[in-house]
Amino acid sequence: MNHRPHPSPGLTPAAEPIVYIVDDDASLREAISRLLRSVGLRVQQFGSAPELLRSKLAETVSCLVLDVRLPGVSGLEFQSDLAKANIHVPIIFMTGHGDIPMSVKAMKAGAIDFLTKPFRDQDMLDAVTKALERDRNRRESEAATSALRARFESLTPREREVMGLVTAGLMNKQIAAETELAEITVKIHRGHVMKKMAAKSLADLVRMGETLEIRGGK
Repeated sequence: MNHRPHPSPGLTPAAEPIVYIVDDDASLREAISRLLRSVGLRVQQFGSAPELLRSKLAETVSCLVLDVRLPGVSGLEFQSDLAKANIHVPIIFMTGHGDIPMSVKAMKAGAIDFLTKPFRDQDMLDAVTKALERDRNRRESEAATSALRARFESLTPREREVMGLVTAGLMNKQIAAETELAEITVKIHRGHVMKKMAAKSLADLVRMGETLEIRGGK
């Protein structure tokens, strides 16, 4: 295999992506592990779904390469269990029994890919790359939203009310009437909101309101 590592820039060793492999076939697990390690990825192997659950998942970019037909809990059942537990690790399914209904069900439930054994090395590498990128984007989006939520929580109740009315499209005069405040007081609150939320413009503040799902003065 003539694959070259493609390390992600800006990631410390502790934060390097990790791929979890769950398959009851030890030789296949090892073959996939060697393939992924050849491009510089960290790998952890498990023989069953419960075995993976007993392990603490790393708080870093990751994905799951999962066999559909596992002893006990099947791959599709495990996909459902993870979703119910609010665990959003991207999943790449493998199967030696490529039936279309199973593939469709897995993809509809959010699987990244569905590879039929035997698969080409490049197909696995492409699927893992796509899955890790999706998880990276999700984590970055959640971190940004969390930071935004923290800024919103720093606002006073009145400032939150004003922000809601501003992002709903009301002018200062309308907000003053709605809140029974002087217009100059509304302007002061609005200035505080812009500063605390680190909004560069009204459009920026409106986007923040949409992300936080702020409605009216709520």
